[in-house]
Amino acid sequence: MFIDQVRINVKGGDGGAGSMSFRREAHVPKGGPDGGDGGHGGNIFIQTDPNVTSLIEYRFKHHFKAQRGTHGKGSKLNGARGEDLILKVPVGTVIYELDLEGDKRSEFLADLTLPGEKVLVAQGGMGGRGNPHFVTPTRRAPAFAELGEPAQDKWIELEVKLMADVALVGMPSVGKSSLIAHMSAARPKIADYPFTTLEPNLGMVKIGDYQYVVADIPGLIEGAAQGKGLGHDFLRHIERTAVIAHILDLTGSFEGRDPVEDYEIIKRELEAYAPEFLERPTIIVGNKIDDASAEENSKRVAALAEQEGYPYFAVSALSGEGMKTLMFELGALVERMRQSIEVSDTKAYDQVWEANRKKREQAFTIENLGGGVWRVEGRAIERMVIQTDWENEEAIAYLQHRFKRIGLDKALEDAGVKNGDEIRILELSFEHEGGEDRFIDLDDEDFDEGLDY
Repeated sequence: MFIDQVRINVKGGDGGAGSMSFRREAHVPKGGPDGGDGGHGGNIFIQTDPNVTSLIEYRFKHHFKAQRGTHGKGSKLNGARGEDLILKVPVGTVIYELDLEGDKRSEFLADLTLPGEKVLVAQGGMGGRGNPHFVTPTRRAPAFAELGEPAQDKWIELEVKLMADVALVGMPSVGKSSLIAHMSAARPKIADYPFTTLEPNLGMVKIGDYQYVVADIPGLIEGAAQGKGLGHDFLRHIERTAVIAHILDLTGSFEGRDPVEDYEIIKRELEAYAPEFLERPTIIVGNKIDDASAEENSKRVAALAEQEGYPYFAVSALSGEGMKTLMFELGALVERMRQSIEVSDTKAYDQVWEANRKKREQAFTIENLGGGVWRVEGRAIERMVIQTDWENEEAIAYLQHRFKRIGLDKALEDAGVKNGDEIRILELSFEHEGGEDRFIDLDDEDFDEGLDY
């Protein structure tokens, strides 16, 4: 079974808490801080594997969780790090983050097109630091440590787009499955009724010095680009292919269709779904040339191909007529396309996805909710708040120092935040200090009502 789109929930492991501890030994009445750090929670990665061909593993299991980190202890004993979890997917998988309800795509995460390519999709929580980290010349015995950070918990969507060199496109029952069966070792279901093929088939073609992958895209119909039938499910698999081959039935099939009109319909659907499809190298293939009724239509299709500027091949998947020429020409065309594309190594791609992730992590936004109330959102800032022990005044003072160091105070003032305004981060609220005083309009009716003359 070919499963090409799933939604799953991924949650990293929670981070362990840091320890607040002091060295206690005989004859050492004032031992220094020796609390260990909490262990980081495990991460969840998505990695491509050439041996995985579909997402069927995620069809029935939708929740995945990495191992949590353990808490730190005294004597500088750090907690153990949680093990990472790696989920294997086919080459050609695209990953999107979904909104909080898990209904719509909210952010593009990665497009994995190389074997072994990997991306972090759910980061484990950071382990809290023990109290030795907070020693300064003026704070010799910090009586606080950081809490462990809860891990990222999100819904993501995995979508497979086939990695094929050539896409065979056309109306139902034009012979695409028969062609791929003749060209390769693939053995798709073949019958003389529409929609025999309900999922894409891949075939490896080897001829002469050429080797390439052909995809039999299930039959398209008019309106496919608007989602009619299974249009979107099929059209997405053409996005990866280097060459598009229009397959036309020269006999008109049992429905008596016009192959020229069929070509125009498919061309319009491809253009409506993605206009760049029309810029791909394209060929036109007239199938069933061995039928006595095919000669006239073959001449018409040849004229159409000349008008469009595409090569034309009249073949028969049944008898094999013209097939060898077609296979060699496709091999040469694919080879030229490959030579024109520079391929980067897997490590370089991994670094791109990781750099993008870190950029998203560090970003924060400031939203004016009105009435002197502001909301701050951002992964890094929220992590600092979560890891703070709000029962400890030293820990709170240290958080304020961190806010200033990362530039949050300045960003708030630049956004127009005044003294006394309320700052909300997660479920907590703070009163802003150190900025300009808020100007109050003495003519404001709300202000006048509050005065006691």
